[in-house]
Amino acid sequence: MRKTPATDLGRVGIWSPALRADDAGRRSETADAARTIEELGYGTVWLGGSPGIAHALPLLAATTRLTVATGILSIWDHQPGDVARETARANAAHGGRFLLGLGVSHGARPRPPYTAMTEYLTALDEAPEPVPAGQRVLAALGPRMLRLARDRAAGAHPYFVTADYVARARAALGPDALLAPELKAVLDPDPERGRTIARGYLATYLALPNYTNNLRRLGFTQADFADGGSDRLIDATVAIGEPAAVAERVRGFLAAGADHVAVQVVTGEDRALAVPLDAYRALAAELAAELRG
Repeated sequence: MRKTPATDLGRVGIWSPALRADDAGRRSETADAARTIEELGYGTVWLGGSPGIAHALPLLAATTRLTVATGILSIWDHQPGDVARETARANAAHGGRFLLGLGVSHGARPRPPYTAMTEYLTALDEAPEPVPAGQRVLAALGPRMLRLARDRAAGAHPYFVTADYVARARAALGPDALLAPELKAVLDPDPERGRTIARGYLATYLALPNYTNNLRRLGFTQADFADGGSDRLIDATVAIGEPAAVAERVRGFLAAGADHVAVQVVTGEDRALAVPLDAYRALAAELAAELRG
């Protein structure tokens, strides 16, 4: 029996920075979107864009079954005592439907990431209102962070990965830890147009060593990172095609060992604002069995 988080993620969720609303004017829009996502059958919304716990509260209030997770909260930006207190309050108010996703992010890192994460988890354990391991996941990529996710959290939420990585992560985590990778998707039947959209989105990530180092472990080389990414890299990390083809890629992640797949639909629009509900509907129709499961 696999270890599961304290809340039920379902088999498929939605990953989106656009559902992280900073102003009151957009909170109504994102709350409505969360209700639609719940009605479509998705189990979890993952908030991108380095959210705080406060960003999850309007979505939790607008829904009744949906899990809302941070994907991810940066440990450099939030004090562990505050995070522990806010996590306890969010779960008490909303039936345990909040999941704390933690990561070391991409910015300045005043201490080694592994050491900082270990210390942060200890602070969460020792807070007046501790965050149980089952209420937190780590944005783990490398072997040491995966082991930490296995031993001191419900599991791992890796970003910008391939099906091969998912299989390797499952082996590293063992059979009991949660594995909930993110998968980017471009719903476009034209492969070249889809790759162009994907390259525009991935440019930032291909300049970040934590992601390129992980991709090197999977056999990619510097040539794959040039000019926005080789076709081989784009096709391995982004699901491009009609909804049925994207659904097959989701199933591929599940078959490789994922317990849950967080789908990020990439459209080429402003990622902080675009909430592609039509794409979520189209994918839900193709993933009906998985959403029921």
